[in-house]
Amino acid sequence: MWSMWSYAPETIPLRALYAFVLALALSLISGGKLISFLKGCEKGGQPIREDGPQSHLKEKKGTPTMGGLLILTTSLLSMLLFANVKLHFVWISMLVLLVYGATGFADDYVKVKKQTPNAMTAKMKLFIQFMAAVLAVNVIAAATPNSVESQLFIPYFNWSFQLSWVYIPFAVIVISGASNAVNLSDGLDGLAAGMLVIVFSVFMVFAFATGYPVFNETAFPYIPKSAEMAVVCAALTGGCLGFLWFNIKKARIFMGDTGSLALGAVLGVIAVILKHEIILAVVGIVFVAETVSVMIQVLYFKKTGKRFFKMAPIHHHFEQLGWSEVKVVYTFWAVTALASLVGLLSLI
Repeated sequence: MWSMWSYAPETIPLRALYAFVLALALSLISGGKLISFLKGCEKGGQPIREDGPQSHLKEKKGTPTMGGLLILTTSLLSMLLFANVKLHFVWISMLVLLVYGATGFADDYVKVKKQTPNAMTAKMKLFIQFMAAVLAVNVIAAATPNSVESQLFIPYFNWSFQLSWVYIPFAVIVISGASNAVNLSDGLDGLAAGMLVIVFSVFMVFAFATGYPVFNETAFPYIPKSAEMAVVCAALTGGCLGFLWFNIKKARIFMGDTGSLALGAVLGVIAVILKHEIILAVVGIVFVAETVSVMIQVLYFKKTGKRFFKMAPIHHHFEQLGWSEVKVVYTFWAVTALASLVGLLSLI
């Protein structure tokens, strides 16, 4: 365990490296054992939705779920060892991982137990998500300088808007929206995990930029102690990368709601902490597209009785167009990588 003096800002890059390596190594070492354990517990594996691509019913049947446990446990352990857990930003991130992870775990457990693709109701999940997000936003606001606490920063143009009391509900929507967006994207082998590796890596860079006052404060705000979030991002990147080894096609395990809800939520929390909510939409453009595609599909169907996309979320639409699963995944990874480069340009 690190002594208190080792939490000085100058140690953050090294601690971030250690957190990444440890989470990655633990994931690779323990992944196989977790898969064997879950296979023994989950006789039928994750139930496959019958209204999804028909090929999935055959190819993915019997694959165990709750793989998010691998990411969450390895990441949290790395954070406990290498991040300053006494800081508000760090412990609230860990708490969000636990609360959303527990919610997803409960949902996955019922799905496997009853062999149904639908477990917890949408209202129940949204209620838990919003309550946890409200707590997180208030803790973050209390630890953020008053001068920028309720401001929304627009990248590239050096603009900012004072949202006042509107900022709290806005930030709550960012966190819960990110959680559900990642959840919707977790539908193909390696898709969500690969994109999360890229996005968490980008936000690690933003954590360094936002947390050190030596950077140009006119381009983005300086948030004291937010550089510590680089360690959190590094741990999550390592955990997701290690999980990806077992999740790439043909997946030996699925992330499940256990992982997707929690990882999406903490991604939203990180964006709110760093005051880069708009950047999250830029870097996570695929997550946004997945969510918007579902909204369009539902609204269009209610109005016309027809489908706007062949299938939603949009990754299934491309499958229905004849794209292979691997092509869809790699294309979406590439789009995320390109969007990340665009996001990083805001630092210039």
